[in-house]
Amino acid sequence: MSKILIRGAKVLGGEAQDVLIDGETIEAVGTGLSAEGAEVVEAEGKVLLPGLVDLHTHLREPGREDSETVLTGTRAAASGGFTAVFAMANTFPVADTAGVVEQVYRLGQESGYCDVQPIGAVTVGLEGKKLAELGAMHESAAGVTVFSDDGKCVDDAVMMRRALEYVKAFGGVVAQHAQEPRLTEGAQMNEGVVSAELGLGGWPAVAEESIIARDVLLAEHVGSRVHICHLSTAGSVEIVRWAKSRGIDVTAEVTPHHLLLTDELVRSYNPVYKVNPPLRTERDVMALREALADGTIDIVATDHAPHPHEDKDCEWAAAAMGMVGLETALSVVQQTMVETGLLTWAAVADRMSVKPAEIGGATGHGRPVSAGEPANLVLVDADYRGAVDPAGFASRSRNTPYEGRELPGRVTHTWLRGRATLVDGNLA
Repeated sequence: MSKILIRGAKVLGGEAQDVLIDGETIEAVGTGLSAEGAEVVEAEGKVLLPGLVDLHTHLREPGREDSETVLTGTRAAASGGFTAVFAMANTFPVADTAGVVEQVYRLGQESGYCDVQPIGAVTVGLEGKKLAELGAMHESAAGVTVFSDDGKCVDDAVMMRRALEYVKAFGGVVAQHAQEPRLTEGAQMNEGVVSAELGLGGWPAVAEESIIARDVLLAEHVGSRVHICHLSTAGSVEIVRWAKSRGIDVTAEVTPHHLLLTDELVRSYNPVYKVNPPLRTERDVMALREALADGTIDIVATDHAPHPHEDKDCEWAAAAMGMVGLETALSVVQQTMVETGLLTWAAVADRMSVKPAEIGGATGHGRPVSAGEPANLVLVDADYRGAVDPAGFASRSRNTPYEGRELPGRVTHTWLRGRATLVDGNLA
């Protein structure tokens, strides 16, 4: 593999520096670097970050290849600046055995666009009745450490306790989709003023908050790790903040769409805005931004949820829940967090690379941009402005809530262990 010289990039948004890559590793970082025969990437004015890591991606394979495949999903990831993604377990068949997680892991290796770490199901078939093969999945070639029934809540307290006890033995983590099912039967959107006016079934904030409160207490009792998926309400923020103040081992994520969009958009009845958990109020959005800034919320995760056209282009009640997010995540975070002054680029690297890699145990990712580290990097043209055009997405699906919306920033290059997966905005 030849040498690559990234010239004049703002490393973590700071002073312009050169970064020399030799093979899979960063050889040097400094000013005035040169290397005979190196490929030169002129990066003046652009921001260089460690490759992004997504702890919450739906790749759909096996079983729903009409929505996404591991190959198309990882191509979308590379387009968005990601060098590692964690693939959720709600596939067909469910990733609840060593065989299925190893299949996903191998497909990720074959794709070559980013590392794929499977997430194992907590319960068999996501049915909440019997623990899945947690130990076998951990000991498999995939080395699973994160377990989740995402899409469904582990609502049985005894089952959740057993899962927390089991993963504690090998330092694993249970990632909870916090949704009390009895409080959300028939729910179509956030419960509030807008749902009342539209006559749509409401998804109350307490359905999320009650599960989070229970699970942080269980994690404290067991002495285990719990991670809260796609936290979406101001009340949930306060519960996690309280739990952390007690020293409970809890981490939490927020999605880009919950940092930007509100339930007011549902007035259009456009199913592209239908997602679980639902878009909340402006008050919730502001609380989420502040919590991400102060560290109460640890990371940004996309919850990339691709669906084929026919599952979204229908009446609201029949439409599937979910949005694609890998290719727009960094732009949304730039708009909501960087341009508002809530986060620096260095802090973005922390929330979108360093901490998700730490939580999930993504070896070689989320590392400093310094000599001797793996060359997992993303280069961003932060001055770019443009309307989102899903026709150009690498994802197999197009269910984005941002079509036609102007967003800042554009990923120009992504490197996975020194090999370019994206060059000048085009997949390599």
